[in-house]
Amino acid sequence: MTRIALNLAALLAFLILAVPAQATCERTDYKDASFTHCTAKAGDDLRLFLYSRDDQVYGNFRNIDDALAREGKKLAFAMNGGMYHADRSPVGLYIEDGAEVSQIVTREGPGNFGLLPNGVFCIKPDRFVLIESLSFASDRPECRHAAQSGPMLVIDGAYHPRFMEGSESRLIRNGVGVSADGRRAVFVIANTPVNFHEFARFFREYLGLPQALYIDGNVSRLHAPELRRSDWGTLLGPIVGKVVDANRPSN
Repeated sequence: MTRIALNLAALLAFLILAVPAQATCERTDYKDASFTHCTAKAGDDLRLFLYSRDDQVYGNFRNIDDALAREGKKLAFAMNGGMYHADRSPVGLYIEDGAEVSQIVTREGPGNFGLLPNGVFCIKPDRFVLIESLSFASDRPECRHAAQSGPMLVIDGAYHPRFMEGSESRLIRNGVGVSADGRRAVFVIANTPVNFHEFARFFREYLGLPQALYIDGNVSRLHAPELRRSDWGTLLGPIVGKVVDANRPSN
């Protein structure tokens, strides 16, 4: 190889390394509110976590990272992944690594979970699926991981019919939205208190996602090492997180 070719190859390598990696998590201000959103792409190692190998609830991000370290892995990002009972067991359908831990609930009920329509977030090897719970129950896809929550925030591009634009019920909330082709899942946490309509609007108007699902409020927490953020509090139930090799950057 000539010296000119070697110099061109070195320059190309430098330029590739100089291009910053696309951030996994970003903070965005929108319509007088603040949000942090983290993106997973189809094929990423996105998992749900509830019980450790000794059948203890993980409960927080550190315990999951400690367990992943034994595999040479770590969390790129994570957040609480579903509603749960007092013993941290999941409310509604919960599937972890192909094993169904709890069954789907399709009836109307109290609280946000029972504010129909609610939905199921499903992780498949090659894409993500987010659909209304009755539709999921009638034509059930194969999911490696799945969690049911509610209410739906955005349904086929439309807001949940029960949302009120001027509602005074504002909380720190988190949720997940899925792109039309199922190739992208975006996890969002509000950094400032928002009502349901304001939260859904961020998914539909800013992120342009046709399907979005509420995960929880008040207990909402995010682990985003690239933003130097890892929220703490009481023990959580299900947690959803993107897993990467321990020796690579979080993004």
